[in-house]
Amino acid sequence: MRANPLSHHLFTMACNGAWANQRLLSVCARLDDEAFAAPRVGFFGSLLATANHVLTVDWFYVDAIERALDGAPPHPSPGDHFEPELPFARCAELASAQREVDLRLVDRCRALSDDALDVEVRIRRRSGDTRDPLVRVLAHLFQHSIHHRGQMHAMLSSTELAPPPLDEFFGVGEAAGRARELEALGLSEESIWGGG
Repeated sequence: MRANPLSHHLFTMACNGAWANQRLLSVCARLDDEAFAAPRVGFFGSLLATANHVLTVDWFYVDAIERALDGAPPHPSPGDHFEPELPFARCAELASAQREVDLRLVDRCRALSDDALDVEVRIRRRSGDTRDPLVRVLAHLFQHSIHHRGQMHAMLSSTELAPPPLDEFFGVGEAAGRARELEALGLSEESIWGGG
């Protein structure tokens, strides 16, 4: 049993998010620009818009998490993370930016202990500052990403490409199927789960 089981679980969720984004966006990258931006059923109406939404929300929350863990004040203008609303028009550039923010989150979660999970994360919003413990902000961020990746997964079903499985991260028996993708992220089964 690990000394900090909850913080370790949150680290595995950050790794899962990085892996799932890489797997999903690698399939999206096989679409041409027109198909990636084509109207589809979902909250944001296209793979392009949904992927950009996941990215900008990640920028918003990862910045707030980093500031809280560093003891820095909240971002003075957090809305900047959403300007422009669609920062990338092509999947390759978007995937690179997503990978970068995913690995920032992985690094922060790798360093967590359970004692840090009550750190207050302050976020400046139009309605005023919010203050939530880190554990709740992370839980929200992971759920947000899973929700919208699911929409992208469904949107891919309306293309000529098969959506990739995104539910094979935690099982020991599926380790071989994700090894190369984890390696591309600088991760491994050993670095995530340890020797046991």
